[in-house]
Amino acid sequence: MQTAKKIILDHLTPYYGKQEIESISKLIFEKVLGLSRLQVHLNQHTTISAANLAQIKEITDRLIRFEPIQYILGETEFYGSILKVNRAVLIPRPETEELVDWIIHDYKDLAPSILDIGTGSGCIPISLVKNLPCASAEGWDISADALVVAKENAKMNHVETDFLYADILNLVYPSQIEKFDIIVSNPPYVTTSEQPLMLKNVTDFEPSVALFVPDADPLIFYRAIADLAIQHLKRGGNLYFEINERYGNKVVELLSSKGFFKTDLKKDINGKDRMIKAGWDEGNATAGRR
Repeated sequence: MQTAKKIILDHLTPYYGKQEIESISKLIFEKVLGLSRLQVHLNQHTTISAANLAQIKEITDRLIRFEPIQYILGETEFYGSILKVNRAVLIPRPETEELVDWIIHDYKDLAPSILDIGTGSGCIPISLVKNLPCASAEGWDISADALVVAKENAKMNHVETDFLYADILNLVYPSQIEKFDIIVSNPPYVTTSEQPLMLKNVTDFEPSVALFVPDADPLIFYRAIADLAIQHLKRGGNLYFEINERYGNKVVELLSSKGFFKTDLKKDINGKDRMIKAGWDEGNATAGRR
């Protein structure tokens, strides 16, 4: 065990902070050895096989190239569930867990129909259906590879959720679209000018199609999804977005101009404008479509 710890520490110390190394070590020992942090502590003098040491060395070699640990291990935890992830999908963030938690709080004991646009790993609809047992959900994505991951995650988590191809910007939708109580999306919202400010483990490994929007039109996805929601939200339904903190007020203005009401801009745990909820009433349709 001490040899394994030394491999991790020696390889990662030049590149990662102490707390991050501790978190990474926990994940590595759980994945490679099947041991919890307490079990690692209780088995300090256990001899680890050469094969397992080689596996740990391979993981640390990839980490010093800044590949995310979630991609290396092939999984991550999101809202209490284990999800498969690879480079076809974004790694789910804590901010998205906050968005999911908001919806669960709003719809506790109800049976909403849910559409998630840009579903990626399927983390949002899977978490909602698991925690709202009477809910139904489907997820759309432009990436065929992402849809494969989402379907695997639904099966692994014993959730009945449909995942379908859609290209929101080019108005390519599944052949039959119902009306939903909830439309939710964590769309691409990082502007290209912000890319140089981001960490290499994001820009070099996570799918750019799920991250970036042009500086000239940073609200491009919010506009397209709002237009779809006008047609496919039930009366009294809600539209939920995760947003770029820089554009909270602009998204609120956009939704108001299209006839949405009771728009709520919410901060995340770090005090950043990160989530929006907007209500829909079919009677407001004439105010929309602009």
